Amino acid sequence: MTGTLIVGGGQAGAQAAFSLREMGYTADITIVGSEPHLPYQRPPLSKAFLAGTADHETLQFRKPAYYDKIRVEVLCNQRVTDIEFDGGTADAAGTAQLHDGTEKSFHHLMLAVGGRPRRLTVPGSDLTGVCYLRTIADAVQLISHLEHGASVVVIGGGFVGLEAAAMARGRGKTVTVVELAERLLSRTVAPEMSAFLTEAHQRRGTHIRLGDGVTAIEGNDGQATGVRLSDGSLLPADVVIVGVGMTPRLELAERLGLETAGGIVVDSFARTSDSRVVAAGDCTVGPNPMTGSGFVRLESVQNAVDQAKVAAASIAGQPFTHSALPWFWSNQGDLKLQMAGLTEGYDHVELRGEPAAEKFSAFYYRDGRLLAVHAVNRPQDYMLARKALSQRMTIPPDRVADGAAALVAVP
Repeated sequence: MTGTLIVGGGQAGAQAAFSLREMGYTADITIVGSEPHLPYQRPPLSKAFLAGTADHETLQFRKPAYYDKIRVEVLCNQRVTDIEFDGGTADAAGTAQLHDGTEKSFHHLMLAVGGRPRRLTVPGSDLTGVCYLRTIADAVQLISHLEHGASVVVIGGGFVGLEAAAMARGRGKTVTVVELAERLLSRTVAPEMSAFLTEAHQRRGTHIRLGDGVTAIEGNDGQATGVRLSDGSLLPADVVIVGVGMTPRLELAERLGLETAGGIVVDSFARTSDSRVVAAGDCTVGPNPMTGSGFVRLESVQNAVDQAKVAAASIAGQPFTHSALPWFWSNQGDLKLQMAGLTEGYDHVELRGEPAAEKFSAFYYRDGRLLAVHAVNRPQDYMLARKALSQRMTIPPDRVADGAAALVAVP
């Protein structure tokens, strides 16, 4: 019986396959992934994997025998180059063309194609030593360069960049983070949190350059040796780590004529503009799961997992909406940043705890109602706020401001 084809072997693709079987779906399931590995966790690549405390096998979601047990075929080192449907009806079957010339038929189609790192386009960006971090192969290459390099420049002050910077400092490297914006994580966290992270990384020996662009990567005999900044200065660099964002893989979606807007547009049921196709994970944009309105793209494990479950339910004929509270985390050395909710539209930030002690939380409000929390080494604050947000409740800002007052959720 022809079943479901899942294009993409990441978090969302694997979770959809697992969820389909848990829902009693009995038809064939095939996952097509472009990497030579079974589906694996990506977040540890910039943390435990680079630190040497995780390897290929420990990153795997499941061992090979598990896929055999639940009858899920995983095709590694394969790419889908084209997809055709057999007819125009909502339940029409289709055929996918793989890059090696083989074909795979399906009745249901899911796109979980993720994204690729945004590439640098400045002169010298193709020199040896310029690294990105999205796959196991990227991480292995970066580790190899770090073994022989003493100075590291990280381009981009986002989560991946800061995690990589902390890892490189932990290896004793000279590290500089270059961020074009005037503060770190400017699109994600409040200025107070940006200032804290800047000072915290500087205390650990990382140099931070804010408001500086990169005009070129300079090198010698094909090897990177420095990063030229927009002010004309040159930073020595044996290794350059680029973390300037991700772009969704939209080639198949565009070939199928699906609506896109900085990602594959999906509704709260993970359905695309073509009812025959669902999509989930980093490649999608969809309604804000907290409000049900607008369009957001959430690059997180939690969103990939929850959205994949919704996509699987739509395939299995057991639809429910994607409304789970977004939550994230970022381990930057010994700084553990936990986040829940979305800060978009906040008008007030209340701090609790002591930033100087590196144990504090930032509570984000709009019109006096809690939108999100960002907690640094304060897991109790995080869990209380996350529970309140998931129940569509709030925590009064005056209780947050009073460090001695217990945090109480109210409607």
